[in-house]
Amino acid sequence: MPEYQNRSVVLARRPVGEVRDEDFRLETEAVRKLQPGEFLIKVLWLSLDPYMRPKMNDVESYLPPMELDQIVQGESVGRIVQSCSEEFAVGDHVTSYTGWQEYAIVSEQTQMLHKVDPAGLPLSVFVGPAGMPGRTGYLGLTRVGNPKPGETVVVSAASGAVGSVVGQVAKMIGCRAVGIAGGEAKCRYGVDELGLDACVDYKAGNLAADLAAACPGGIDVYFENVGGDVSRAVAPLLNAGARVPICGFISQYNATDITSAESPFEVFGALPTPPEHRFFLVFEWADEHAETTQRLAEWIKSGQLKYRESVAVGLDAAVGAFRGMLRGENFGKQLVKIADE
Repeated sequence: MPEYQNRSVVLARRPVGEVRDEDFRLETEAVRKLQPGEFLIKVLWLSLDPYMRPKMNDVESYLPPMELDQIVQGESVGRIVQSCSEEFAVGDHVTSYTGWQEYAIVSEQTQMLHKVDPAGLPLSVFVGPAGMPGRTGYLGLTRVGNPKPGETVVVSAASGAVGSVVGQVAKMIGCRAVGIAGGEAKCRYGVDELGLDACVDYKAGNLAADLAAACPGGIDVYFENVGGDVSRAVAPLLNAGARVPICGFISQYNATDITSAESPFEVFGALPTPPEHRFFLVFEWADEHAETTQRLAEWIKSGQLKYRESVAVGLDAAVGAFRGMLRGENFGKQLVKIADE
């Protein structure tokens, strides 16, 4: 078998505030020999997602923190190039949480490991709109938000990987869908391409007034991705019986002390009549993984579900792309193209 050299990015120190290049370290080592039941993945696409930033802090939350001097965690999709497994063959495409590296040895017993059949779709969609972000948007909206036809659904970070799915699914259900995004171009994309009824630019300086104008009947479901000023603008507009699925609050992820940052729970919990609101993880519906992935993939094939990608090239570009994503510089799903097929 050929010998492979693996390059990986490890967490060198805990970031304080915005991530810096010095918080990470690039390492290279030879790939060891496979053991029975293992296989080697050549990583093709790496997914960058906001949840990774709080996991870099030494704070226990819904997921344990990343460990220092270990490969930065994250999902990827790749192709198997060597195999000592009877279940996974050379040539199979798989998604896995192998982190920021070019090759990964994986056991067939590894959790959150899934084969994917591209079936004419770009592989990148399986870590985007047909992957974890897409499933997060679809399941969080339908299972926690429980929108009904005719209701008004508002989603923050509406042009992003999760938010874009939320808005489009809300329209499929028959809701009035209103997005919140940063900048005229992203808002125009939300209306013209994603089909939202309106999209409010939080950077325009009139968020509360513009959102109220876009939601004359109030808000029945708010899908939370951002927190901070956006949560505070949404809160007074929530109707009786409103539901708030909380996916995350990216505006606070670069806080120097995230434990003292205001969370959406505090904003919505302080209302005289708090809405039904809770934090959720897509893994709550792990038994629906295959079914949901197939549904999203079919919508992408038919053109019913649209998406956009921001692509950085090469493992060396991962840190800069991650930093930019947390600033909102990406347009759509942020990816790193690690290698060609």
